[in-house]
Amino acid sequence: MPDPAIAPLKPPLKWAGGKRWLVPKLQGLVQGLDYDRLVEPFCGGLAVTLSLKPRRALLNDINPHLINFYQQVKAGLEVTIPLENDPDLYYQYRQAFNQTDLPSALSAQYFYYLNRTGFNGLCRFNSKGEFNVPFGRYKAIHYRHDFLDYFQLFQDYQFCLGDFDQLTVTAQDLIYADPPYDVEFRQYAKEGFTWDDQVRLAHWLAAANGPVIASNQATPRILELYQSLGFQVVTCLAPRRISCNGDRQPALEMIATKGINQGWGIAFQTS
Repeated sequence: MPDPAIAPLKPPLKWAGGKRWLVPKLQGLVQGLDYDRLVEPFCGGLAVTLSLKPRRALLNDINPHLINFYQQVKAGLEVTIPLENDPDLYYQYRQAFNQTDLPSALSAQYFYYLNRTGFNGLCRFNSKGEFNVPFGRYKAIHYRHDFLDYFQLFQDYQFCLGDFDQLTVTAQDLIYADPPYDVEFRQYAKEGFTWDDQVRLAHWLAAANGPVIASNQATPRILELYQSLGFQVVTCLAPRRISCNGDRQPALEMIATKGINQGWGIAFQTS
């Protein structure tokens, strides 16, 4: 259950595809739902977890740099490297980051800087696992040098690195799954996320004993997949803040649920 004594925090990282826009609808879905722990198989920027404020959370991702950053914040990370909105420094740090071993506090510091300074807050890696996002176009950037606001909260959160099917979940867990979308670009980690992975995920979620919420781009095959597995499915318009072709028109989003109270669909504008 959410902890009302905890004030919601903003995500410490920029994150393409973050779900802050969806949070009010998710809060309506889970209101009154009795669960012991929030499980996010694709935790990303933590917008959902930080907004729902669960007492306990199991937060997983396939991106080792992302999970290292959160684990270092949980351990009391302080940023000691110089932070400047400067292209020369950016490319110097990007090269150093790609040569830094994991896990380490230094790698987490580089990751934070690159995330705040790189183009559109993208997190993108090539087939060699090298971060390759170019310098951003921000006039001014507010950098943190410590993450004390997150330190205490993270003590009751478990951060895991790996595939979603390694996670052990129970009927008392609420699962929120927001995988890489079923679109052409999905290289947020070296391994990528294929259609076969989308199918594996949907079946894994369908087999869960507790309540489940999943989001994805509402492509015809995604809608068919989740409907065929017995999920309740609605669609809604989602803001598209980053686009490779300049199209910023709202995109159609799917929200699929299982084990949520009837009447949940009123929280959405269906289409």
